Amino acid sequence: MRLSARQALACPLLSLVCVLAMPAGVAAQTASTQASGTATAEDADAAGGDQSEIIVTGTARAQRRFDVSYAVNSLGQEDVLRIAPRSVADLLGTVPGIQVEATGGEVQNITRVRGIPTDRGYLIFQQDGLPLYHEIDGVFWNSGDGMNRFDLMTERVEIVRGGPAPIFASNAAAIANNITVTGGAEMRGRAQVTIGDTGLYRLDAVQSGPLSDDTTFAIGGFIRQHDGYRDAGFPSDKGGQIRANLRHDLDNGFVRVTGMYVNDRNSFYLPIPVADPRDPSVSLDPYIDYHEGTLSSPSLRGVNVKYRDGAGVVQSMRRDLADGRHMRFGNVGLQWQADFDGWLVSALAGYTSGKSSFDAFYSTTNPVDADTFAAGYRTAANTAFGTAANPVASLRYAIAGTNGATPYDPDATSGLVLSGQYRAVESDFYSAQGDLSVTRRFDTGFGSHDLRVGTYTSFYGVDNVTAYQDMLIELRSRPRTLDLLAYSATGQVLGSVTDNGVLRYTTTLNSGDGDAKMIAFYANDTWDVTDGLRIDAGIRQEWYDMDGIALLSEATNLGDPTTLADNTTRAFSGAIITNQLKPSATNWTVGANYDFTPSLGVYARASTLEVPPNLGTVTSAQPNIVPTKARQYEFGVKAAFGRNYLYATGFYTQFDPFNASFVAFNPETGRNDQPVPFVGEAQVLGAEVDGRFAPTDWFALVGSVTYQEPEYRNLENSAGADPGAVNGNQIIREPKFFGNLRPTVTMDVGRGQLELYGRFDWVGRRYVDLFNRTRLPAYQTLGLGATLTVDEWRFQVVGDNITNARGLTEGNPRTDQLGGQGSSDAIYGRPLFGRNVRFILSRSW
Repeated sequence: MRLSARQALACPLLSLVCVLAMPAGVAAQTASTQASGTATAEDADAAGGDQSEIIVTGTARAQRRFDVSYAVNSLGQEDVLRIAPRSVADLLGTVPGIQVEATGGEVQNITRVRGIPTDRGYLIFQQDGLPLYHEIDGVFWNSGDGMNRFDLMTERVEIVRGGPAPIFASNAAAIANNITVTGGAEMRGRAQVTIGDTGLYRLDAVQSGPLSDDTTFAIGGFIRQHDGYRDAGFPSDKGGQIRANLRHDLDNGFVRVTGMYVNDRNSFYLPIPVADPRDPSVSLDPYIDYHEGTLSSPSLRGVNVKYRDGAGVVQSMRRDLADGRHMRFGNVGLQWQADFDGWLVSALAGYTSGKSSFDAFYSTTNPVDADTFAAGYRTAANTAFGTAANPVASLRYAIAGTNGATPYDPDATSGLVLSGQYRAVESDFYSAQGDLSVTRRFDTGFGSHDLRVGTYTSFYGVDNVTAYQDMLIELRSRPRTLDLLAYSATGQVLGSVTDNGVLRYTTTLNSGDGDAKMIAFYANDTWDVTDGLRIDAGIRQEWYDMDGIALLSEATNLGDPTTLADNTTRAFSGAIITNQLKPSATNWTVGANYDFTPSLGVYARASTLEVPPNLGTVTSAQPNIVPTKARQYEFGVKAAFGRNYLYATGFYTQFDPFNASFVAFNPETGRNDQPVPFVGEAQVLGAEVDGRFAPTDWFALVGSVTYQEPEYRNLENSAGADPGAVNGNQIIREPKFFGNLRPTVTMDVGRGQLELYGRFDWVGRRYVDLFNRTRLPAYQTLGLGATLTVDEWRFQVVGDNITNARGLTEGNPRTDQLGGQGSSDAIYGRPLFGRNVRFILSRSW
């Protein structure tokens, strides 16, 4: 790994403060924008129609949304400001066909694309046509909401589902392209302040305009501090980002230089217990509040993670849970486009280098009766600390680190104790990517063709160290860590099962280093056969070369006779394995669009997506390689009349093979060392509907609905589980029905305009396990908002989950995927955030 490039990222976030102090002011810019290497705003203007309905993602040239033969949405800056999402995932949840679990905080959320049975949904994020990091997942970060944050420098977000996504991006069943602001002929800007009742303070700003007749600039970003939707006793989110670009117009095109820097800390909210496993009808609300409670705690701000290195030396990592998911990276980019007598040449290049530090407290097993938990360690404690003359007489709890001076009696509260896993990960990464394409429109004797051919390449790598450690805690919000002490009959402390709250020192220890290079060639042809009929087809061939190493680890006793916590600590053995992979992938798509009238049409499409192994495979000590292929079929009907539109798409997706295998958590060892292999097919049949009904100037109703049947098919298991009881079941955590409705009422108020709007979301029943034994019940939430605009001033108030509705997401995936949670409804999961309100004030000029 080339660490020097990463270490160069010392740019302080204070530079954003300088931007905010610019005398020219700051504001939103909605002038023409270079969207990606495939199309520009100039193309959009030529296409005609409302700019917000112009699509540049997944197409060789800008087109009206109505004219493309695939499902796509465009969310402009005004749309996003009206929605006022809490996270990128929350924003994507308004789009049909995308189901999200936006309960993890601002980042690290789950995003599922209809028909794709994975937690990321192969949803590839781009910025102006290129990813910031080639792969969708790094090591405990993702290139989706982990690297992409919405602010006023985002002009719009285009989301393509299915369709040509596998041709225009690697590993893509869908694309979310964040198109950034570019300066125009006028100096424009916006400043925006957001204050929330959850301790949120955020400042956004953007400034753009001309530097000369043919050169423009744009610069902006945000800084933010947030206590959090769940009170952990320390800030949940702290940091921000800055982005900037310069564009110079040429005689036949333009060149654009971009840069960005992110330095942001974000807490990752994990599942909490919500009911007593001894009696699931008993709520745990008195101890850990459903909407605001968390297992994150100031007690976890000085965790000592111990392990033995390859030289046999005991190492200590001091970790702070308040650091959360700390992402620092920089990106520079170059975009060039020129027209040579009808030959449109486009080049994109970008380089990203950064570091991710990850600290989170993961859920593992259900809460356990405190007496039962202690009894399970009685024999081991007596063997370690007792003698024939002075045996262990009892095991008792105490606040960690007090050596029994501060006893803790679980029976005085819930009678339960809980173990969880502190996870610490350090990753350094880089990713260079480039795209070069040529587009040419030409006529034939039978219609006209718009042909694009191109090549994409990327060089990327990562090195990381991962350590997991089990902790013992009390059952309450912001829990204290506990020690379980062994006492003699005379009350003497003989030893401790735990060590300062640590139940088991490092149970998982991994380190790896990998580099990859890939190259892809692609081609896409759009054939206008007649005035109403358009056929397009594309193909993409990819080749990868991955090399990596992984350090092997083994169990060892660190040698402390006063505790059991270090008896099976992982240690690097000194052995190293090397891995090399050279996979390839072939993706293709064929689509057709027929317009009966300029306002009514149909389309159909078939595509295949192959996903090669990711870089984590060659940095793993136990690589698991199962090829992934998705075959997607779509049929759509579309209608657009003035302010009204309706897009309905039926879809069928087949994953074959589909790897539903997982490694279960073993509470005896604290390790994920129980493989449960399920390999077969996943089939999803469904439909999505996206519409807008605006009968008058003062009322509009926007909404999306998705219905699907996500099922396992033809699974096989080699570990004794019965696949027959799984086949035909609903895929884990995937609902059959989800959607949202967003009504808006607009009225004039004096010199200003008032908008009143709502958001009603619903998610159907899901299951946490393969056998569909434990349900995640359906839920609905209501959000309300109002915006008053007077001249250049805008005031907005928006509230989420106004009724404090209850709903669980995720479950407890470390332990419940095979056997459920021992109850018909989930008693452990990530609950919805409670009612929260944000106030937003902005000024534009």
